[in-house]
Amino acid sequence: MYGFIAPAFTYGSPHVSPEDLYGTLFRDIQHSHIFEDSKTFADAIPLEDPVLIIERYHQENDKPGFDLQAFIDQNFRMPAHIVSTFQADKSSSTSENIDRLWSVLTRQPENQERGGSLIPLPFPYVVPGGRFREIYYWDSYFTMLGLKEAGRTDLIESMVNNFAYLIDSFGYIPTANRTYYLTRSQPPFFSLMVRLYSDMAGNEILKRYLPQLQKEYDYWMRNDGTHESFTAHRRLVKLPNGTLLNRYWDDKATPRPESYREDVELGAEAKDKHGTAPEATFRHIRAAAESGWDFSSRWFADENDFASIHTTDIVPVDLNCLMHHLEKALAEAYLLHDNTKMHLQYEEKARLRAAAIHTYFWDGSRNFFMDYDFKNRDFTKSVTLAGTFPLYFKLATKSQSHYMSGYIRLNFMRSGGLLTTTIRSGQQWDAPNGWAPLQWITYKGLRNYNFHRTADELSAEWIALVDKEFKHSGKLLEKYNVSDTNLIAGGGEYEVQEGFGWTNGVYLRMKNKKC
Repeated sequence: MYGFIAPAFTYGSPHVSPEDLYGTLFRDIQHSHIFEDSKTFADAIPLEDPVLIIERYHQENDKPGFDLQAFIDQNFRMPAHIVSTFQADKSSSTSENIDRLWSVLTRQPENQERGGSLIPLPFPYVVPGGRFREIYYWDSYFTMLGLKEAGRTDLIESMVNNFAYLIDSFGYIPTANRTYYLTRSQPPFFSLMVRLYSDMAGNEILKRYLPQLQKEYDYWMRNDGTHESFTAHRRLVKLPNGTLLNRYWDDKATPRPESYREDVELGAEAKDKHGTAPEATFRHIRAAAESGWDFSSRWFADENDFASIHTTDIVPVDLNCLMHHLEKALAEAYLLHDNTKMHLQYEEKARLRAAAIHTYFWDGSRNFFMDYDFKNRDFTKSVTLAGTFPLYFKLATKSQSHYMSGYIRLNFMRSGGLLTTTIRSGQQWDAPNGWAPLQWITYKGLRNYNFHRTADELSAEWIALVDKEFKHSGKLLEKYNVSDTNLIAGGGEYEVQEGFGWTNGVYLRMKNKKC
């Protein structure tokens, strides 16, 4: 299908994460504060075989006058930020600038870095930009919305094929094509990508990618064989009456290589404040990273206390709406293959999940869809834009949609678009920040239920904010401050990034008034 075999790394064994490959050297560098961003060294390219570098380090690091910075400079090449040298023409329109950016953000197979943590892919792909030098899973769907508007069907096909390649290679789509992301995925948007592509190229596309759709489903639904209620295994949560829903998870319980020092510090804080074992905290951190919302008070027991993170206790409403879409896509793909038995099986799975979404996520006291804490057997306290996913996937009732439209206007709408949550925790997926993917999900969800006036207001405010920032700085940003449009968005583990794939995609789709 691909006509491509990914080459092994230039040095060392393929698909080994840098913290496993470099061991003590990796940990020492990440604790050294030499790099402001832990991801920098995780993405570094060794200048010779890592085995020789490690051996040299152990011979030299205890000697008087050893200089770790000099050692790094002699043995590694650091990656550069993307678009840092790109010169925007602020006299042009935002759309024209985005058109120029596609080539800057596109990576060709023959130009991929070898020898480091990057997993080479067989086809061209678009990266987000800034510190994000690889293809990201859920980002890519929103980027593809813009590629469709730009007429870049070729890139959409290439990116879908890259994700199919990753599924065939690993059994799932990792967060991005880096070895240190191989223990977790991201929100499962592959079925939406296939649907987007099939809308352009016909239903045969659904048939073509059925094997990969099935493999992704099997990954998320992997079971340990037990059926006890209110228990979980990896990404699967078992609730009463045989109900199966999904949560975020990670197969490792160690600090993330790309945020190593930060995770170690938070693990120590959680142990001191709450008695939580560091390994448990690391798992919760990694699961939140799989969600794409890294980080948000959404995952905290105490909305202002990062150390109270408990992601794996939470059954997220958005994830389960995505899984419902995957089940419906599988049902249709099996019907196109004339497999009536499997078609009916997945239609029934989708029906049961839709019923469970109403049972476990609709909070009648708030009149909004909420996440569910299966350990406490109750809704979480955090009201977020994740609750708009049932509108996007047409899973809300007409009555629920009316309540939600009013709730969105009252609680989330600001002068620059929609807040992610109403909590100011200092985390980047909280107030006052707004993010392109959630603007799109809510915008289309409102349109699905004919709340066109609210959707138009949202679109106009978001587009105006993106235009304003571009005219000011010449940049399209990863996230925006939607409460005070004169301020740059903040919070999180790194500075706001420019590029930016999903902002470009959602902007173009909204600008063209497509839904």
